[in-house]
Amino acid sequence: MTQHILVVEDDRATRDLISGYLGENHFRVSTALTARDAERIASVGKVDLVVLDLNLPDQDGLMLAKRLRGEQNLPIVMLTGRTEEMDRVLGLELGADDYVTKPFSPRELLARIRAVLRRAQAKPMRRRAEGILTYRFAGFELRTGTRKLITPQRQEIELTSGEFSLLCAFLKAPQTILSRDQLLESSRMYDDVYDRSIDVQILRLRRKLEKNPSEPEIIKTERGAGYFLACDVEVA
Repeated sequence: MTQHILVVEDDRATRDLISGYLGENHFRVSTALTARDAERIASVGKVDLVVLDLNLPDQDGLMLAKRLRGEQNLPIVMLTGRTEEMDRVLGLELGADDYVTKPFSPRELLARIRAVLRRAQAKPMRRRAEGILTYRFAGFELRTGTRKLITPQRQEIELTSGEFSLLCAFLKAPQTILSRDQLLESSRMYDDVYDRSIDVQILRLRRKLEKNPSEPEIIKTERGAGYFLACDVEVA
């Protein structure tokens, strides 16, 4: 079946370039100029992936990305002219799967779209193969079926997609030093994301797991080598 791409971009030339190129490569393409138009299109028909400009006339694209991911779990490739690292990291934290910075090559954008679609299609198969597991560690409990992290005080903590994937990578290899490259691979995170984004994800995880994030006892750093989970893990 032809996959359906929603392109959310208020610049007509860029919008036409993307939609034309994707159409030539056998995708069905819908376009939207605003966040409101994008949500309307996504609500009435099956969309396989969203190409999303962060600078929209009616709303910040980051907030739209958060809603599309939270309500429909749509794969998202951000398209942005912003060059600040934290904008890109924040976009990934809010649920985007990848990003392309303007000016961009249509071929690069196509390659990233295809890579994100492959990962999205593989997730259900991986989940069926791995089954629903519960990990227990340092008083915490992670339920993979619901992606809920339960604290020792039995409170629920929400995890972003990136935090969940990264924590699972640690839980599958406790007390083993994992390099940044290994964490990127084993957690199946975003293509071509810099090493620094792993550091950001780990900092966020530590804030949710550690009593004192500046002196971590659960996720520790091995200087010059990577990170490791410094506790035993039970799997149920």
